[in-house]
Amino acid sequence: MKATILNPTRLLSTSILLGGLSWWSIQLQQAGQPVRLLLEPSEPARQSITAATDSTDSNRLYLPDDLEATLWAEAPMFYNPTNIDVDARGRIWVTEAVNYRNFNNKPETRLDHPNGERVMILEDTDGDGKADQSKVYVEDKDLVSPLGIAVIGNKTIVSAAPHLVIYTDENGDDKPDKKEIFLTGFGGLDHDHSLHALVAGPDGKWYFNTGNAGPHTVTDKAGWTLRSGSLYTGGTPYNKLNKGNMVSDDGRVWVGGLALRINPDGTGLKVLGHNFRNNYETAIDSYGNLWQNDNDDQVVACRTSWLMEGGNMGYFSQDGTRYWQGDQRPGQDIPTAHWHQEDPGVIPAGDISGAGSPTGMVFYEGDELGEKYRGLLLSAEAGRNVIFSYKPEPLGAGYRMLRTDFISTFAKVDEDYKWNDIKEDVRKWFRPSDVAVGTDGALYIADWFDPVVGGHQMKDPKGYGRIYRITPKGKNLKKPEINTAKTKGQIQAVMNPAINVRMLGFEKLKAQGDKVVKPVATLLNTPNPYHRARAVWLLAQLGPKGRRKVEELLKSDQADLRVTAFRALKQVEPDVIALARQMVDDPSPAVRREVAIALRDVPFEQCRDLLVKLANHYDGLDRFYLEAVGLAADKKEEELYAALKPLIPSNPVQWDQKTANLIWRLHPGSTAELMKQRAMAPSLTAEARKQAMVALGFMKDPAAARAMVELTKLDDKTVAEQAEYWASFRRSNDWAMLLNWDEVMPPKLSEAEQKALALRQKLMDEYTPAEDKLKLAKELAISPEGGKLLVGLAAEKKLADNLKPAISEVIFTNPDQSVRTMAGDYFKRPNSSTALSLKNITVLTGNETAGLTVFKTTCATCHRHGEQGKDIGPELTKIHQKFDRNGLLDAILNPSAGLAFGYEPWLVTTKNGQTYYGFLISDGQQALVIKDAGGQKHTIPTAQVASRKQYSTSLMPDPASLGLSEQQLADLIAYLLKKS
Repeated sequence: MKATILNPTRLLSTSILLGGLSWWSIQLQQAGQPVRLLLEPSEPARQSITAATDSTDSNRLYLPDDLEATLWAEAPMFYNPTNIDVDARGRIWVTEAVNYRNFNNKPETRLDHPNGERVMILEDTDGDGKADQSKVYVEDKDLVSPLGIAVIGNKTIVSAAPHLVIYTDENGDDKPDKKEIFLTGFGGLDHDHSLHALVAGPDGKWYFNTGNAGPHTVTDKAGWTLRSGSLYTGGTPYNKLNKGNMVSDDGRVWVGGLALRINPDGTGLKVLGHNFRNNYETAIDSYGNLWQNDNDDQVVACRTSWLMEGGNMGYFSQDGTRYWQGDQRPGQDIPTAHWHQEDPGVIPAGDISGAGSPTGMVFYEGDELGEKYRGLLLSAEAGRNVIFSYKPEPLGAGYRMLRTDFISTFAKVDEDYKWNDIKEDVRKWFRPSDVAVGTDGALYIADWFDPVVGGHQMKDPKGYGRIYRITPKGKNLKKPEINTAKTKGQIQAVMNPAINVRMLGFEKLKAQGDKVVKPVATLLNTPNPYHRARAVWLLAQLGPKGRRKVEELLKSDQADLRVTAFRALKQVEPDVIALARQMVDDPSPAVRREVAIALRDVPFEQCRDLLVKLANHYDGLDRFYLEAVGLAADKKEEELYAALKPLIPSNPVQWDQKTANLIWRLHPGSTAELMKQRAMAPSLTAEARKQAMVALGFMKDPAAARAMVELTKLDDKTVAEQAEYWASFRRSNDWAMLLNWDEVMPPKLSEAEQKALALRQKLMDEYTPAEDKLKLAKELAISPEGGKLLVGLAAEKKLADNLKPAISEVIFTNPDQSVRTMAGDYFKRPNSSTALSLKNITVLTGNETAGLTVFKTTCATCHRHGEQGKDIGPELTKIHQKFDRNGLLDAILNPSAGLAFGYEPWLVTTKNGQTYYGFLISDGQQALVIKDAGGQKHTIPTAQVASRKQYSTSLMPDPASLGLSEQQLADLIAYLLKKS
């Protein structure tokens, strides 16, 4: 991988803005090495520079040796680019987010667009490889931080929650003549976890996605309504009401982030996958595969995934009423729990890339960069300053995804970031928000350019942004002239590397019908396999003659073409059962996976034999295939089990792994007793017994609940402890109404809780003397249980004002950190510490060893770093991958400024006066669960809740209140930013 400083192949001068400050540079190629001559900035600029590094590093991109990067465009041609697309003329369209999070970023201190956000058109008119023209296409107050754009012919589709907006330029003057709210009702106004970019699929349909900032209540043009939500609220002032367990018109419960498909006429809205966290963009390849990346709550578990149609991608519980923390089982690591990877019904996560903030994606299918780059999946990782690349490899019914650091501002993406005492490393400001393929086959990378990313913040007041162009070294790529007036030009458009441009050719060829079957069929013999796949989709829509061509491909010796042919025919053939019968015994698990997916909504009596065959083809190892069988059997698990039962040993201890896996995935309630027998069998491995208990835990059946309670009484402590977890966990959700839990497992209050409640009762007794009330208040304020009760009384305005001064003297010494944090909202903190200065801290040299001591004494009660600490607040082991020094220091000094999503604290009080403060990790109809600062989970029956309140202040106290000095913070930063 070579470092390229802009374009080292020719002499040029260019202006690079560092945080809005202009540096003029001249560079040339000398003896094969890039050389930089800097013209010093003006004195006013020099005085303002606080974030510059070694000039040879500040604008350098590292990329493969045979590619080169040029700065194609930059501010002021546009600002703050969130997403880009390419039109048929090779122009780049940009959505801006200048007014990004005005609720959290004061507009008077930075660039502002009072008339709304803009869509910009950029063009290289003279073909020199650099944009020289910029124009405003539209500026609209309906565009609030738009996160996506697609240009399809004369239509520009912009994603700006709650709307998907279509602007139409009917006369070609680059100004919209018509505006249509195509779809509306998406949650996430001015929120990152909202509506993202749309992309045209190879089948002529539109694909797009939305994050988990619901609820999403969206009705398509045919009247079909999507209803989707979760317990996630927060992030913006507008995201206050949301809930899980909502039912759409298809009778299904969809939760979290969604992958969606719709016809261009606005009908046929369909959920293709769900339960993402913040799936930023969908990439679709010409075979019809969907690829998505996804953000995480902790800085360890971002992912890039292949999406199985209809699949549950595992962020929330299956009904959206619990965060992953609420479902995390004893011993589960964070990535496994975060994506529910040990739960039946969840698709494998794909590549878990660690810390970051993934954004735009694209699948490169062109030939222009060179054959080795064909088939490359690219994922922009703004948090890590890198574009990741993958060459997905078939793995059973799914894919193996090996990651490569494709383009970055660092030679090694995970290196330690070094800086001197006064200068920030602006290489970290490279924030690739999107990556797109031009009509010329070049890659275009939009760079948001900011010291922070995520958390609803930005620090660059100038809104600077830039676009890089990636081309083969020494090769002058030219954008083609695309003329779709004739068939030849239409086919050339279909073959273009720019995905939305292909739609122009597709639509016009489709309109010609079967008379273009022959020229389209010639694409089946082209050397580029993606061109062949595009022909399959098109032929399937060219009438009976074209469909016959596709039917012949069901017998192709290439599995990927058989998959594509099946998918294409499934959309146009009314008899899906007949199609499935042709392919149910295909040797490829990928083809049989598609058969399984096609049967999901088919009644059991119509596909009984097909489901049995699919189940019998399972090899006992392929998790992707197992999940496909589970999708096929959705809502008909009992029937499939009954059909398989004659071939299964009656003694469950004798089951082979294939059988055990199948029944674990199906987990029909009728197998509860059998699973209990397996859990009790000492002859089975610990893993097999654990699997049986998991299957029991996912049965919504009284027999399963009773069986689990019986397992808690075993002498085998390992099994009994696991059963105790499941029984205690499920009583707050799926099993809440199945048993009388107060009789089966009565809850117990600790002695300390009982004592605190008794003191509270005396305090609230109107006949208790005032002097005694003062003593009672102080006694309550000194204990963790009593402190929580006092905060609850203060929150409900039931605490007398004359008691507050006395409580204030004591409660800030309470041993419970959450009590001390909560108290700051209701009581005056005595002897407040002097404010700490970021500027002062940045000039201090930190000591890692001393920082470890600070971490152990002040942070480890909630956070983990390496082997130190607890998994309560966000994981910090990989924090150095996401933050530079100033960014992390700012987050510590101002913990409430950019709360991590899902870590907004809640205060819940019960009817008997108990108070719970922490993270709301489950919110169901029967109970809610709070995880406090000590990591303990408290299950509170909904009927017992007196009040609940969400806070915008962090559970983490500010360092001044902890008594930390500026030197201690410098030491802490040094420790956290070292690699573990």
